[in-house]
Amino acid sequence: MTTPPTLPSNLEGDAESVVFVIDDDLSIRESLTSLFQSVDLRVRVFGSVHEFLQGGPLPEVPSCLVLDVRLPGISGLEFQTDLERTGIRVPIIFMTGHGDIPMTVQAMKAGAVDFLTKPVRPQELIHAVTRALAVDRKRRAAEKIVSDLRTLYELLTPRERDVLALVTAGMMNKLIAQELGVSEITVKVHRSHVMKKMRTRSLADLARIADTLGIRADKPKRI
Repeated sequence: MTTPPTLPSNLEGDAESVVFVIDDDLSIRESLTSLFQSVDLRVRVFGSVHEFLQGGPLPEVPSCLVLDVRLPGISGLEFQTDLERTGIRVPIIFMTGHGDIPMTVQAMKAGAVDFLTKPVRPQELIHAVTRALAVDRKRRAAEKIVSDLRTLYELLTPRERDVLALVTAGMMNKLIAQELGVSEITVKVHRSHVMKKMRTRSLADLARIADTLGIRADKPKRI
């Protein structure tokens, strides 16, 4: 008796995730639709890259792409390159019935999560999708952190941004005051405002934020 495919416990109830499938074989699209639906994963299938592109932008939820290598028009490997060039970062799982080592190496070097040979075992594909969705979920979480920090940073005044850069570069208040042409008390006030607006209590945390946002201590103009 064949054991039915199962979804790992860390993905149970993850109803928002979407698995996109691009394969020109109708029977495979139907089979994969049934497979992913059997483990309560949302799935959308397409017969070509062109058809996929006509489906509109990707939803803002964890997702991955199960992609056939050989497709009419744009091939899977070509589409992987196109996605990278346009900055669309969706984890890819390749499937092919005609794979070879150079092809696999090319796909994996370009960031593919997995490269599977048809016929693919259902549980093997489920595990690959699990990894791909985890990768996308982690990426989205990291990008949200940066976005939230950038929003807070935009609330700082130009002078507060100067102080943030110089403080996180390791400069003492007295030197910052000299650099900016203001009093040391003024620097302390700006520094306090920066800590509050960036929602941090320690210099170490503020330094990590500056590093995350790519803030460098360029010499500010005196005003």
